[in-house]
Amino acid sequence: MTRLRNYFLTGFIVTAPLAITAYLAWSMIGWVDSWVKPYIPGRYNPDNYLPFPVPGFGLIVALVVITLIGFLAANFIGRTIVSTGENLLGRMPLVRSVYRGLKQILETVLSERSDTFKKVGLVEYPRKGLWALVFVATETRGEVQAKLEDETIAVFLPTTPNPTSGYLLFVPKRDVIELKMTVEEGAKLVISAGLVSPEYQETTQALAAEALANKDGQPARKSRTASSLPKR
Repeated sequence: MTRLRNYFLTGFIVTAPLAITAYLAWSMIGWVDSWVKPYIPGRYNPDNYLPFPVPGFGLIVALVVITLIGFLAANFIGRTIVSTGENLLGRMPLVRSVYRGLKQILETVLSERSDTFKKVGLVEYPRKGLWALVFVATETRGEVQAKLEDETIAVFLPTTPNPTSGYLLFVPKRDVIELKMTVEEGAKLVISAGLVSPEYQETTQALAAEALANKDGQPARKSRTASSLPKR
């Protein structure tokens, strides 16, 4: 019975992530198809003349249409049309606030030059001696930074096990300890409530610090990283 239980747990660990990933992907494809397919002309919709529905056709059409819109918006005529549409939206009291906010968020997140949410760090929260994992958003700007004395950065403190909700904190730069892990690894750490921890090459870090110290002719000093924090 113990061997059978181990076989079952091994099979569950192997199949569960695959099944959940396939389910989420299939649900996403079905959701996009339900939005796009009703607007496809009947003669171009393969579901009308095939004996079975074609999943993903609406997703392909949506990707092509979005790409074409981006291509048209990149030229002079497209920019003129977009500018005219934005001016019209700018005159609508409620719509303009929603549109401008969403546009600014998407431009910041999707910008190739942006470092938004590309770093993971640690901050002392909710009190000294307790450390929380945060995603570094961007440097603080505008009125918030003008009212603060220290140079601060905006960080997102996710909740466990749902990292999509959390708190926005403005923390002094010197109080944020940057980690080497990626955002994906940090999200896994949050979702698993600390059970899934990314590997950290402490030996490699120590050897690099020792080599640098020998090169400079100074004794190696232990850098303030996450590995130097007291373990609880």
